[in-house]
Amino acid sequence: MTPRSIPCSPIEGQKPGTSGLRKKTRVFMQPGYLENFVQSVFNGIGGARGKTFVVGGDGRFFNAQAIQTILKMAAANGVARVIVGKGGLLSTPAASHLIRLNKTDGGLILSASHNPGGIDEDFGIKFNTPNGGPAPEGVTDAIYAETTKLDCYQALDVDDIVLDLIGEVTLGTMKVAIIDPVVDYQALMATLFDFAKIRALFASGFTMKFDAMHAVTGPYAQAVLEGALGAPKGTVINATPLEDFGGGHPDPNPVWAKPLMDLMMSDIAPDFGAASDGDGDRNMVVGRGVYVTPSDSLAVLAANAHLAPGYAAGIAGVARSMPTSGASDRVAKHLGIEAYETPTGWKFFGNLMDAGKVTICGEESAGTGSNHVREKDGLWAVLLWLNILAERKQSVADVMADHWKLFGRDYYSRHDYEAVSKDAADEVMDGIRARMGDLVGQQFATLTVAKSDEFTYLDPVDGSVSSKQGLRIWFEGGARAVLRLSGTGTEGATLRIYLEQYADSHEDHTRDAQDALSNLRDAVVELCELDRIIGRSEPDVMT
Repeated sequence: MTPRSIPCSPIEGQKPGTSGLRKKTRVFMQPGYLENFVQSVFNGIGGARGKTFVVGGDGRFFNAQAIQTILKMAAANGVARVIVGKGGLLSTPAASHLIRLNKTDGGLILSASHNPGGIDEDFGIKFNTPNGGPAPEGVTDAIYAETTKLDCYQALDVDDIVLDLIGEVTLGTMKVAIIDPVVDYQALMATLFDFAKIRALFASGFTMKFDAMHAVTGPYAQAVLEGALGAPKGTVINATPLEDFGGGHPDPNPVWAKPLMDLMMSDIAPDFGAASDGDGDRNMVVGRGVYVTPSDSLAVLAANAHLAPGYAAGIAGVARSMPTSGASDRVAKHLGIEAYETPTGWKFFGNLMDAGKVTICGEESAGTGSNHVREKDGLWAVLLWLNILAERKQSVADVMADHWKLFGRDYYSRHDYEAVSKDAADEVMDGIRARMGDLVGQQFATLTVAKSDEFTYLDPVDGSVSSKQGLRIWFEGGARAVLRLSGTGTEGATLRIYLEQYADSHEDHTRDAQDALSNLRDAVVELCELDRIIGRSEPDVMT
């Protein structure tokens, strides 16, 4: 089992973003491509000899083969021990917990999150640091630098090992601990939530459907909801992880989780509905007849977190990504705690959590979490909602009505224009930048611009500066629009436009969201000249 040094060439386009490296699966399957990146990770963190790592993924196509490659490379690079989920499966929050619980030197997580899976779809990989969170820019820059100059990688020339049996095996001199991917995560949840009270809620006849979308959260949800909490069998649907997610799009929103949405809006709706994504870090929450936006969900969780044992002493602060609505800011003010606005990307929350400045964080893209790990956590959000419902003895609709009555409502929607040519997307953004100083006072459709800027973030922990994080435009009357180019796709550019209209606590909170946002939508379409530049004014996906 002598390690081999295998020649390879630097590969362009391997700069990891805030969500790691994502490409089409066939790109990762090219000889040397995955290997180049993994070796660059080991080199970029100062070598791997004697270290311990967590390795796992969401089970999408190529996950199993990629993990075997990573294990052989880890052994050849002198890694002492690897912890891997049975069958190669680990949800992203569970992987973060394992990194922290075992005080490892980090982990390699294989996922393209909510992107579709399959040989012609998407694959991804990222390195999480010893705090359990995504690597900060300094680390990703070092990894990228290695990819541009790497000329060989190290690997053992051995057969694959069996990952379907829990226990410990040896690969070269490296120990491989194959664990049940659910056990440690479930134990953590039991310390945060009142399982007895949630069990009593289900025993009282409370009904629920959890759509695991044929993704990695299925086994976790079955073990926790149907096992530990006593929810009826069948509460978790689409529970078996599949390489192609059953041909679906594992993104928990009203578009891609439409069967669940249709059920929740029907006459036979259960009391509560939820869904999670490919790697288990995102969530959707919906009550009977009422969809809860991720921005509102963050605000409700922050306002009611004290009802769960893990947060009974209160929360230190709340953080949200910049495009997320300001709903959680008003909760923070009410609670007398700090509210932080960060760029999109969970690593920015990690700094705040490590410094003890915030407890709960969230993004408009269906990610919420707390300082129990350093990733967003879909099932955690669902369990906190269940704990709140068990304590308040109200429906989701009643919880939301009470919340809006106290804090007001932020009508909110994200409009995605997908597969836009990069030139056209850049023309939209650059055109607004060029006019930024002249927009104030101008009227578009029926709204007048009150203020505009490009978001720059000064990290209050390490003093780092992140610029060009999105264009913000405020209109008179409490409306705000945000424009960003997404970095999570693998094909073309996605122009994301976020629309937000505030209605204070005395106004009507029952309007349809898209109707309440129609004037703002028309103003932004005109301001951005979407018809002229990209040839369309209607989004591909509206959530």
